[in-house]
Order: sequence, then C-alpha cells, then structure tokens
Amino acid sequence: MSLHNLAVLQPYLSFFHPITMWILLVVALYAMYLGVQVRRTRLAEGESKKELVKSRFAIRHHQIGSILLALMVMGAIGGITVTYLNSGKIVIGPHLFAGLGMVGLISTSAALVPFMQKHDWVRSIHISLNLILLGLFGWQAVTGVQIVQKILSQMMKNGAG
Repeated sequence: MSLHNLAVLQPYLSFFHPITMWILLVVALYAMYLGVQVRRTRLAEGESKKELVKSRFAIRHHQIGSILLALMVMGAIGGITVTYLNSGKIVIGPHLFAGLGMVGLISTSAALVPFMQKHDWVRSIHISLNLILLGLFGWQAVTGVQIVQKILSQMMKNGAG
C-alpha cells in the first residue's frame, strides 16, 4: 500500500478504534450477563439447575471472554497506532493509562481461569477484576467520545479552511 493510499484512509482510521471499542463494550456487558448466568447455574439445584445447564452459559462465557480478550488487546494497540499515525506522537494522558490498565485487567482475569475450578476465592477475584474493567470501560467510553468530538472539530476546521 502506498503512502498516498494511507493518506486517503487516514480520516477513517481515526474512527476504527472508537467504533471497535463501543462494540466491545456491548460484548463485555454480554460476557458479564453470561457470567452471572454461570454463577446462577452453579448455585442452582434440582430441575432448575438441569434447565440452566442446557443453555451452556459456561461455554458461551468462556468463548466470548476469549474473543473479548483478543479484540480488546488488538483494539488498544490499534488506538495507540492510529493516534501515532495521525499526530506523530503517542498522547500520554488518562485515556491511554486507563486503556493500558484495562488490557492488564482483562489479561489477568483471563489468566485466572485455569485456577477457578478449584478455588472460589479465585472466582471472586475474577469477578472483581471484571467489574473494575467494566467501570474503566464506561469511563473510557465517555473520554473517548470527547476525543472523537475533538477530532471531528479539527476535521471541520481543516475542511472549512
């Protein structure tokens, strides 16, 4: 791909990261829903448990969590890369630090999975890390919208001038 082609794509690249991350926020909320259902299944008894097991919440939670891990790491790398391509620098600020923290949280949470079958306290840590992750994700969404608004404002100025 030539540099000219990259220049043509550059305005659109700015929106790839925010769109991807908003989709991942929805996926993260779905993963949380599945996790709650896994817990309900584990604590249920009798016929109720048999019905819940049929829904395969644990398998779906594990699969969605794996996809979320991969895409969140790639989304963070993509966001940093696009920022560098657009401005020639990596903007050091709260949005970057929170995003890197999110990558650390989701990676640690996923690393705990093999230990969760035998230790309830590990499940509690997994849940806690993911709740903190969702809180940071919500904050990132707000600050990300502010960043997108700045980009749009700059694009309007450049287009009008």
